[in-house]
Amino acid sequence: MKTSIITMLAVASLLQLGTSCVNSERELAASTKDPRSLYIPPSGTGRRVSGTTVLNTVRASHSFSDPKTKDNFLLQLRGPRILTSRLHLIVLTAKGDTLRHEVMPARALLQGTEAQGSRLTTVRDQEITILRRMNGFFSEDHFAALAVPSSARKPAGLDAKAWATLLADPNAISFEYPSAAGNDRHLAYSRQLGRAVVLSD
Repeated sequence: MKTSIITMLAVASLLQLGTSCVNSERELAASTKDPRSLYIPPSGTGRRVSGTTVLNTVRASHSFSDPKTKDNFLLQLRGPRILTSRLHLIVLTAKGDTLRHEVMPARALLQGTEAQGSRLTTVRDQEITILRRMNGFFSEDHFAALAVPSSARKPAGLDAKAWATLLADPNAISFEYPSAAGNDRHLAYSRQLGRAVVLSD
């Protein structure tokens, strides 16, 4: 009796060992790695900060080119550091067509009466001011329902045809934003020409 039990246990152990060997062989056959190769741990997923790194993004939707739909306004801060980065102002239609893509230095947001009136003595103060102004870049008071008042004068750098189309459209909307030169710009959309027009003060 004892002999038969011992024999049965031995057979069961051999079957289990054979199954594990078969499984191991299958795993090795399915693997694409050489089992004799040296194990190298995976590298980290962190990326170095570069000129294309997006540090901050502000989005808004507002009526601009089409009274029936809202366009998408995007402001991205790209670069290794806030003060040396560049701002990308991008205006897209609801369908994804680009109406405007303008690049300016981040320091453009430090200009103006509010920034000059405060004492931005440290780098941190300047960085905070830039980020705060980014948050308010697309505030409602930067959009005007009447793009060009009838009493306004044509900017020197704007062609007469574009100016005439804006004057003739009472529903044209303008967007005011700071420029790299330190003055304010107005961006309007000419429905007749089918393109965005920049008005500089």
